[in-house]
Amino acid sequence: MSTSTPYLLGIDLGGSSVKAAVLTLEGSLLAEANRAFDADRPLQFARVVRDVARELIATHGNDLRAVGMSAPGLPARDGRSIAYLPNRLSGIEGLNWSEFLGLGRSVPLLNDAHAALLGETWQGAARHRTNVVLLTLGTGVGGAAMVDGHLLRGHVGKAGHLGHVSLDPNGPPDICGTPGSLELAIGNATIQERSQGRFATTHALIQAHRAGDSDASNIWLTSVRALAAAIASLTNVLDPEVVVIGGGIAAAGDALFEPLRSMVAAMEWRIGGHAVTLVPALLGDKAGAVGAAYHAQTLA
Repeated sequence: MSTSTPYLLGIDLGGSSVKAAVLTLEGSLLAEANRAFDADRPLQFARVVRDVARELIATHGNDLRAVGMSAPGLPARDGRSIAYLPNRLSGIEGLNWSEFLGLGRSVPLLNDAHAALLGETWQGAARHRTNVVLLTLGTGVGGAAMVDGHLLRGHVGKAGHLGHVSLDPNGPPDICGTPGSLELAIGNATIQERSQGRFATTHALIQAHRAGDSDASNIWLTSVRALAAAIASLTNVLDPEVVVIGGGIAAAGDALFEPLRSMVAAMEWRIGGHAVTLVPALLGDKAGAVGAAYHAQTLA
C-alpha cells in the first residue's frame, strides 16, 4: 500500500546480506529489510540490492526524496561505485549503482564504516556530536572519524581505517601490511592464535573471562589494553568528544566497557580535565543504511 509521506531510502551492502532502511526526512524509521545473498554467485549481491530497492519503493510510494548506498571497500572519487575491494564480491569494482539500479536518480555511495558513523551521529549514540571516532570490533576492526562536523575520507578514501594503526612495530603484518595492528590485537580473526588454540571465538573467550578463568581474563584484558592504547593515541590525533564502539565484540557490554574506561583514563592526556566519552553504538546493523540515507539527503 502506497503512502504520500516523503521518505529516504538507505541501502547497506554487506558481505552476505543487504540491509535497507526507509526513513522520514527527520530520521524516524518507517521500515527495514534484510535479505541474504550468495557471495559466490556472480553479481547476485547487485540483483538483491536492486530487488530490495524496487520492492521498498513500490510499497512506500513515489515521494522518495533520496537514495543512498554503503558498501565495503574504497569508493571511487565520483561516489558512484566501489573502486577497490580485492578478493570479495566479484564484479563490484567499477559497478555504477546509479545506472544499475535504474531509479532515475543519482545513488551516492559511501564506505560502510563511513556510513555507519554518519548514522550514529545523525540518529544514534553520537547524535548532534561533531568530533567523533567510530570503532567496530568484529572479525576485524573497522573505523571512521568525523572532525569538526566533517567526515574524514582522505586523499584516496582510506581515512578512518583505524583498525590498521600499529601498536607494535615489531609485530606481524596485518592484511594491509601494518605491523602489530589494533585489528591483530583484538579482532576475532586472530583469537585462536592469541589464545594458543583454546578459544575459537572472542565470545567464548569472554564467557570464560566472566566465569573467572584467569588465563581467559589475561588474554581478554591484554586485548582490551591494546584497544585502550589505540583510543588514547587517537584522542591525541583527532581529539574526539565521543568514541562510539560497535560490532559483535561490543556486545560484551560491561566486560568490555568497564576495564576499557579504566584503562583509557590511565592513558589519556586529559587537558583541563576533559575526558573522551566511550559509548556503545545504538543502531546495530541498521547504522550503515541510516547513514547512507542521511548522506544522500545532504546531496539531494
